[in-house]
Amino acid sequence: MAITLTNVDKPSLERFMAQGFEALGLTTEDAKLFGDALIFSELRFHPGHGQGVRRLRRYQERIGEKLVDPRAEFEIIKQSPALALVDAHNGIGTVVAAKAMKLAIEKAKVSGIGQVIVRNSTHYGSSAVHACQAMDAGCIGIAYTNAGPEMAPWGAREGAVGTNPWGIAAPTNLGFPAVMDFALTTAGKGMMLWHSREGKKIPLDWALTPEGEITDDPDAAMKGALLGIGEYKGYGLAFMTDVLTGVIGGGGFGLTPYADQGKLDVSHSLTAIDIEWFMPLEQFKQRMGEYSQMVKSRKTRPGFSEVLIPGEQEARRVARKSAGGVPLDDEVLADLQALGRELGLSAEIKVLGPFSEDRL
Repeated sequence: MAITLTNVDKPSLERFMAQGFEALGLTTEDAKLFGDALIFSELRFHPGHGQGVRRLRRYQERIGEKLVDPRAEFEIIKQSPALALVDAHNGIGTVVAAKAMKLAIEKAKVSGIGQVIVRNSTHYGSSAVHACQAMDAGCIGIAYTNAGPEMAPWGAREGAVGTNPWGIAAPTNLGFPAVMDFALTTAGKGMMLWHSREGKKIPLDWALTPEGEITDDPDAAMKGALLGIGEYKGYGLAFMTDVLTGVIGGGGFGLTPYADQGKLDVSHSLTAIDIEWFMPLEQFKQRMGEYSQMVKSRKTRPGFSEVLIPGEQEARRVARKSAGGVPLDDEVLADLQALGRELGLSAEIKVLGPFSEDRL
């Protein structure tokens, strides 16, 4: 069946999300940060990715069951002028990662580069959120995390490494930044659920059945392991992401993350590179523009009308979506409205009308 979306007013959604997270026990500052991050993802990604505002309900459940601490200590275990190791104490990953990137930016402004590794954390959302945080401060931002063992190592039929998403963001003079943001699996299970709801098959390079066979059935894929991008190459990148986060940070890795719902044991790495250490920021943006034009000027293959740089498609998606409000899956909107009543929120999500844009 077709999935319908409804446009809602962005300022009203921002107020609703911030008030909702504050009602769940976050500080006012952290509640706004988390809500804004989820709206950022809602605008940037296909709703099937599951990185958006629907997570308010999930956090109501997890905080209510004391599976995550909304006011956990952000403990710096060890630091140098350029490096830091942080214990998140099972705090909210998005908030923890934002604080870690803020620390990385501060170090970059002193040392030229700052890197903060976080252990004992939880799901941190979209890597682009944290990479763009550094970019907004005049840095190149690099953010990556490990995750639950959903990806099968090349040649295996059981999961052993996570989707382990990466984000890298750099400013340009094109009116939008260059942003690479993707998981190291071909797709996540959120997209498989989306295809199942629509009654559609999935591509054969997305996942395996529990028996290790490739499948185009999203329901069978939900029971099996995910496949890496570029086959063995995606697996290799995911393996090394665990090395660069959990292994070196003293946190969870491999089969450990998400094994215990009361201690997800996720590890992140947040890096900021100060562009001004190398050259004036405007000169860098100009050089990025020149580089982008070199790439975009290449002749296209049959079936393609233009060449895009990383982040260009998402920038267009944000512009399309923002023009008429934030489009939400009707099921998600209804659940948020119900949750608002349950939490006794005074903020309400203002509905603008149906979303008619086909290209999400």
